[in-house]
Amino acid sequence: MKSIRSVYKIGNGPSSSHTVGPYNAAIIFKERYPEADRFEVTLFGSLAFTGAGHGTEKAIMAVIENCDVFFDQTETDLPHPNTMLFKAYKDGKLLGEKRILSIGGGSIVIEGEESLDEKEIYPQKNLTEIIEECKKENISLIDFIYRHEPEGLRDYLYEIWKAMKAAVERGIATEGILPGGLNITRKAKFLYENQSEDEDFDTTMNRKIAAYAYAVSEENASENIVVTAPTCGAAGVLPAIFYYMEKDRGYSEEKIIDGLIVAAVIGNVIRTNASISGAECGCQAEIGSACSMGAAALAYLFGLSLDEIEYAAEVAMEHNLGLTCDPVNGLVQIPCIERNAVAAMRSISSVTLARLLYQTRKISFDEVIATMYQTGKDMSEKYRETSHGGLAEIYRAK
Repeated sequence: MKSIRSVYKIGNGPSSSHTVGPYNAAIIFKERYPEADRFEVTLFGSLAFTGAGHGTEKAIMAVIENCDVFFDQTETDLPHPNTMLFKAYKDGKLLGEKRILSIGGGSIVIEGEESLDEKEIYPQKNLTEIIEECKKENISLIDFIYRHEPEGLRDYLYEIWKAMKAAVERGIATEGILPGGLNITRKAKFLYENQSEDEDFDTTMNRKIAAYAYAVSEENASENIVVTAPTCGAAGVLPAIFYYMEKDRGYSEEKIIDGLIVAAVIGNVIRTNASISGAECGCQAEIGSACSMGAAALAYLFGLSLDEIEYAAEVAMEHNLGLTCDPVNGLVQIPCIERNAVAAMRSISSVTLARLLYQTRKISFDEVIATMYQTGKDMSEKYRETSHGGLAEIYRAK
């Protein structure tokens, strides 16, 4: 497995696969051909179908101004649903070309090349092997991570947490209409400020967590800075949970950083053995992964055992299996924003069940991740971030 740093990346929304990944790809390709006077980029698969709504062309042209971007919705023989073909020209002559894949969470793969920034550093391949190692050495997940990660991880995660908190705080202070044409009103500030007179503890907790999740998701939809956790489309889940735990429950920043590490372990296992790309496996790979990461982190913060942490993550993912990615108008708004809030609250429910029932479990986390990946591969293309089916199709027909 690769470094857990690869799970968290800071960038502009609304989509890690459709904006952060293409943006990074454009930087790399442009640097390879400084003498080029013109570029072409052709988008295929999900990028071609929902790239306009997600702002893919804008992300690429923010890096390469002298660039023509084409949307090819006919090609089906692709190495990944998020495939881009970059070409560089000088005086009308082709200098070079490369296919680059946006594989989820802002990560990219250049076809035929080994990634320079995401080396394999863990011998373990799944959560079962990680937990076995922790039990054998009598160490925590935190200690396990520090045994393998290069120095500077904690400083990196402090920057990640700073960016997450900033997104929450901007979001709960902002009103107005989200861009894109659906005329959706921002709701985070309303949720945060409107407390009923007879509101009990559980209702207050759920309202605030929902407000924080809406806040980040609305910032993401506005193409502002968020953190992939593990993607932009699911960027509201972890910040909502951690902001609540620090702001409203008094957990220290040190514990929040530990929680980010545990969440990243789960996200890393998922991206290694399945996918975090909505275009590859539907929203179960995005929101399902974030929900699972949040559940594991909460279980750790509540002092649960390794087995209970695994069970919390398993429950969270199991009940997101089959979740489709069918964004209305190709925008990361309906049902994405509300879905972030629901997933954050579901993380809490998963921990409650894990605390009480972990000794009765029959299914491992790794088995559920294998199931998620197979389900995603079996899922019709129209439910994998193309806006061809489901809610997107019904809304368009209306």
